[in-house]
Amino acid sequence: MTERTIRLLLFNLMTDADDSNLGFTTDWINALAARCNAIDVVTMQVGRLAVAENVRVYSVGKERGWGEARRALVFYRILFRLLRANRYDACFAHMMPLFVEMGAPLLKVWRVPVVLWYAHKSVSLQLRLAEKIAWRVVTASPESFRLPSRKSRVIGHGVDTQLFAPPPAPRPADQPFQVVSVGRIAPVKHLETVIEALTLIDPAHGLQLRLVGQAAPGDEAYAARLREGVRARGLGARVEFAGAVNHDRVAAMYQSADVMVNTSRTGSIDKAVLEAMACGLPVVTSNEAFAPMLAPWGDLLCVPPESPVALAASLERLQAMPPDDRAALGRALREIVVRDHSLERLVGQLIAIFRTGEADADHSLERV
Repeated sequence: MTERTIRLLLFNLMTDADDSNLGFTTDWINALAARCNAIDVVTMQVGRLAVAENVRVYSVGKERGWGEARRALVFYRILFRLLRANRYDACFAHMMPLFVEMGAPLLKVWRVPVVLWYAHKSVSLQLRLAEKIAWRVVTASPESFRLPSRKSRVIGHGVDTQLFAPPPAPRPADQPFQVVSVGRIAPVKHLETVIEALTLIDPAHGLQLRLVGQAAPGDEAYAARLREGVRARGLGARVEFAGAVNHDRVAAMYQSADVMVNTSRTGSIDKAVLEAMACGLPVVTSNEAFAPMLAPWGDLLCVPPESPVALAASLERLQAMPPDDRAALGRALREIVVRDHSLERLVGQLIAIFRTGEADADHSLERV
């Protein structure tokens, strides 16, 4: 089976090129399509499609407001029709253990091996069942898949390093020092730590904060508390709530900043941090999963969780750093992403797994 003869069935949660959180899956699909004969995507929800000519997308209808029972019936109708019409070399399920479980009986009858992508610290019963069904489980880092399994393979994240690239010119020196945080607004992000750190930095330093993202249903009260905290501390002129932006505009948010801050404690490699690094942007994070990667600069870029004092100190040190030194740091961080977490590299590893069940050993990120 050569690359171009692969016909791939792909399960996806959201297929929408504009979605601020999952728009990157369109990039993944198109990159895979360049190395496959054809891809059929079965997705829970669909938005704006911007896929390659050899890709077909079939939604089970969540965007139409259909309930679970109806979506399940539509899923089986689509899957049965596709399996009858096509011979698939593999099924790639991106963060969809549910579809793996639902499709297992039909996929077994048609002898389609399942490769599950999973990158989250949560180990649910649903994941345990999906792991039993899957032929292989692929993940971004050892911390991203915490269920002991002989099936798991660590292959890195897939950051489009052409889209997420340094700006064509340095930021003008007369602009305020800009700190950016990108991601949904939720308690697990601990954004109150960032706001509290800002209160510890002298306003005369001119440091500003931009929060890119919006609250999901159920987290609106948390977002309201953050806004009230900003108002009560008199930080309204220094903090911007930018809201959600389309996927293709996220890179511009990084390119217009001086530092990216990440205070979530997911315990797994956060793709947003890698995207910022790919843009040549220094990052400050309290996510312990980045400690090995950022070890050469650990005292500067890695801070304890929920520690506004440590975060403020790192931000002040980065602001005081000569621009050339800060740019050199950004270039070093980008090199890590290009080497270990680029989309091109990820697709190569996935194709190898679809063909043989094993990643390219010469480029493995597995811990020995």
